Amino acid sequence: MATVLDLRRADDPRDIVHRTVESLARGQVVAIPTETIYGLAADALNPIAVARLVEIKRQSPGVPLVLAVRGPNEILDFVCQWLPLAHRLAFRCMPGPLTLVTPAAGQDSLVSRLPESVKRWVIGDQDCVGFRVVDHPVVAQVQQFLRGPLVLTGATLEGSENPTSGSQVVQEFGSVLPLVLDDGPTRYGGATTVVRVIGNQYEILRHGAIEASAMNEFAKPLIVLVCTGNTCRSPMAEGLLRQRFAKLGEGGHGINVISAGVAACEGALASPQAVEVMDAKGIDISSHQSRPLSDAIISRADLVLTLTRGHRAAILAAWPEMENRVFTLRTDGGDIGDPVGGSVELYEQCARQIGEAIDQWLPRLQNQLLPHAHDSSDEQELT
Repeated sequence: MATVLDLRRADDPRDIVHRTVESLARGQVVAIPTETIYGLAADALNPIAVARLVEIKRQSPGVPLVLAVRGPNEILDFVCQWLPLAHRLAFRCMPGPLTLVTPAAGQDSLVSRLPESVKRWVIGDQDCVGFRVVDHPVVAQVQQFLRGPLVLTGATLEGSENPTSGSQVVQEFGSVLPLVLDDGPTRYGGATTVVRVIGNQYEILRHGAIEASAMNEFAKPLIVLVCTGNTCRSPMAEGLLRQRFAKLGEGGHGINVISAGVAACEGALASPQAVEVMDAKGIDISSHQSRPLSDAIISRADLVLTLTRGHRAAILAAWPEMENRVFTLRTDGGDIGDPVGGSVELYEQCARQIGEAIDQWLPRLQNQLLPHAHDSSDEQELT
């Protein structure tokens, strides 16, 4: 009979964490809570433990199990190369109710170093592997003490409802599981959304806690236009780039565009000259409010285009990890001068330079950034 550890009654969860780690290290299968449903977990580096999980679950051949890792960065160790769309979804949705399926079975990936019998259970079609980053504090603590990922699957048998409480797990598996962590009802009360990403396309394999409309928003690239005060050049650049995307029709709605300033205050309006010049082009920036460039913006940005080399240098000094995602708007690396305090004619000249630079970027943005969605909903048994 399973030992049930009630997390809701634990003043200090460290003892539960250590007992769970000890059980997993001994090759046992443990039932754990997640934010979606309860899962069965085993040490992915222990083929005997994984075989036991498969036996308990009565897992069907050809239905892949999931690897639960500590964070989205750790997925990179398994896939070796982040494709932009996979990176975007991982860092916007994880930890959280997403199972991200992506190619990960190359010779240089950590998946290739898993025991052979484990690889057979986690590698699915097109050499893809499903990854989870469970959003639960105790599970996160448990994983900090483990030498590798967990193999994870739903704590349910075929034909049964997904368990969203510890009592359901005990009822289903209590006679064969040594340990169940019970944290009461789960946050979402349903399964994860399963999304497979190959190249610049994603397909929803199973609908779950993240709705399709929300997934579409998470999949959209974010382009940030940056100048100094975010009241002249970058608001005009934002408006012009939005207009260019709008002219692409439906495809142009697949990219989000914002602007910011390296030395901007919060909430300043666009300069009157910028508003006038953009209005003549059918672009309304009268409601624009300036924003400073921040960690929150940088962490979400797929591409940052700066109006000068100095802006780029300032960004890379603060966020050196962004080197491959920060470029000058002018493709020749030149600067677009600041028209602040100048005449409407100077702003018009600046807008022309910005528009010409955007037109040089546009084919590349269309080809490399636009995500393509497909909904197959084949109800895979991924947790």
